[in-house]
Amino acid sequence: MTRPSRLTWLGFVMPALLLLGWQAASVAGLVDRNFLPPLQDVSHRLVGELATGTLVHDLGFSLLRDLGGFAAGSALGVGTGLLLGFSPLLARIVGPTLLVHRQIALYAWVPLISVWFGAGEVGKVVFIALAAFQPNVINSWQGVAAIPATQVELARVLTFRRLDFIRFIALPGALPAIFTGLHAGLIYAWQATIAAELFMVIAPGLGGRLMEGRQLFEMDLVLVAILLMGAIGIVFNTSAALIERRLRKGSSR
Repeated sequence: MTRPSRLTWLGFVMPALLLLGWQAASVAGLVDRNFLPPLQDVSHRLVGELATGTLVHDLGFSLLRDLGGFAAGSALGVGTGLLLGFSPLLARIVGPTLLVHRQIALYAWVPLISVWFGAGEVGKVVFIALAAFQPNVINSWQGVAAIPATQVELARVLTFRRLDFIRFIALPGALPAIFTGLHAGLIYAWQATIAAELFMVIAPGLGGRLMEGRQLFEMDLVLVAILLMGAIGIVFNTSAALIERRLRKGSSR
C-alpha cells in the first residue's frame, strides 16, 4: 500500500481552513450564530439525527432513488451510444437531436417530467435517469467512433464477422470512454437526486430534510444535510475513480 503523497495532503488544506474560518467567525460573533452555527452545534445535531435513525432513513431513500435512476439512465445511455457508434446512419438521424438535448439545462426538464410522470417517486427517478443518460450516451458514442481506422482495416483483412469485431476490437477500444461516462453519470445522478427532492414533491430524503431545516430555520440541520451530501458525493467520486482505474488496467492486459 502506497503512502499518500504531499500533493494528496495538500487537498485537505483548503477544507481545513474553511472549517477553521467558519468556527472562528461563529464563536467570535462575527456572524449571527442563528445563520452560521458553530461546528459543535452542527456535530451535536448530526449525532442526534443519527441516534434517532431519522437521517439514516432519509439517506437510504436518497440512495435508492439515486442508484435506481443511475442504473436505468446508464443502461439506456450506454446502449444508445453503442448503437450510434456502430451505425453511422443512425448517428446522422439521431445524433443532432441528442446534441441539441445536451445544450438544454437539466433542470429545465423538471416541469415536463412532473406533468408526464408526476412529481412523486416515478418522476424523481426519471429525472435522475435523464441526468445519468447524457454523459453515458455521449461517451459511449464517441468511444466507438474513436476506434482507430487501422484497427477497423485490420478486422476487414482478417475477415472478422460483425460480432467478432464488436467483441474483440470495438468494445475493448471503447471501454475507457464508457468508464468515463459511467463515472460522470454517477456524479450527475447524485446531483439530480438532491435536485429532484428539492424541486418535486417533498418526500423522505436528504433534500426533504434540507427543506425542513430551511422552513423551520434550523441552520444546524441545513448544514448537516449539505455536509452529508458533499461527503456522499466525494465517496461516489473516489469509488468511481478507483474502480475506473482498476477496470482500465484489467482491460489493458
